[in-house]
Amino acid sequence: MVLEAPLIAADLVQWLYGDAAGRADSLELIEELGQRLRESGVPIDRITTAIPLLHPNVRAEAAVWTSDGTREIRRYLTSDDQGEAYDRSPLKVVYTENRAVRIAIPAQPGGKEYGITEDLRQEGYADYIAMPLPFSDGTVKAITFATRYSGGFLQAHVGVFESILKPLSLVCELSTLRRTAETLLDTYVGRRAGGKVLRGTIKRGEGEWISAVVSFADLRGFTKLSNELPAAKLVLFLNKYFGAMTEAVEAHGGEVLKFIGDEVMAIFPYETEEEAADAAKRALLAARETGEKINQINLVNECTETPDMKVGIALHAGNVFFGNVGSETRLDFTVIGPVVNLAARIAELAKDLNLEILVSDAIADIMGCRGGLYGRYQVKGFDDPVSVYSPAFSSSGNAKWCPESTASLEREAN
Repeated sequence: MVLEAPLIAADLVQWLYGDAAGRADSLELIEELGQRLRESGVPIDRITTAIPLLHPNVRAEAAVWTSDGTREIRRYLTSDDQGEAYDRSPLKVVYTENRAVRIAIPAQPGGKEYGITEDLRQEGYADYIAMPLPFSDGTVKAITFATRYSGGFLQAHVGVFESILKPLSLVCELSTLRRTAETLLDTYVGRRAGGKVLRGTIKRGEGEWISAVVSFADLRGFTKLSNELPAAKLVLFLNKYFGAMTEAVEAHGGEVLKFIGDEVMAIFPYETEEEAADAAKRALLAARETGEKINQINLVNECTETPDMKVGIALHAGNVFFGNVGSETRLDFTVIGPVVNLAARIAELAKDLNLEILVSDAIADIMGCRGGLYGRYQVKGFDDPVSVYSPAFSSSGNAKWCPESTASLEREAN
């Protein structure tokens, strides 16, 4: 084995700098690495990666592969308390001291042990090593190897691991950077827009005309509240509101594009008449669910400084430009056009009329129903008065705006 170790390492290094460099999935990467090591005679039974992430909700991610069939991605949330488990983990040593930690696992407990040792013992492992994966930005991630082979890893096996650390770090870093870019773009500009930016739609004015239901939500009384509420409580208040709206929109296939002060803009794209009707129904369901979520938040609100939330939601539909708008050095990927402008004006109208949901004539056309006409109003920036409709929902939550055309919406909700 000693004589073969350099050949094994060379073969793995060639693979890592070649085909493996295109692996976007860390689980796929370590699974193939484990198979190649076993085929080469290295008694590997478990490989994990431990990579802290730049992510708003996930602190770190671990890919776990075992020779007996485990293939799993484990995510550790930013809200999780690391506490004693992290203090007793060999990964803490790897991260903070940039050195490997090897654990020979005796059959019986003895003395002070790392927290993971007993779990490894119960699963039949005899040897474990955690090694640093240095990234080019100076940060340190980790990879671990474990075996059930009774003699543990030979020094030749460890030499193979050490020989592949540099190219393995490079592949993991490329994968992590790609995922970080996707995460940040999805988080800050939206999933649809983020995908377009990653595919190269980055020039000013570049984009496309799409058809979409545009949803505008506006929080009532926000200006007064923002002047009176301490900043920390104001942020908490807004996060609850934005969270309720975003969860409802995404649950029904829409995408939140922008938070503008206390406003939320979302779209439900469509291409055909059938898709338009479906998009309008989903937008209505999202609006109704937003109201329900906000009512639940109000029920548990015990803070006297924060009043109950009240929101007005407007829906309009038509063609919008979806693309890059801005200066040469600062761009925004968003939707613009008369349809967006009118949706915003109808949201203002909903606030003035103290209505929770208000929809346009275009939505009424798509839904094939003009029941619930609330009136015609002049809005800023438009010469002609606009007709608006107020869908009514029963106490059970079923849509009653237009029974003959919303029966499918009710079935979906139930």
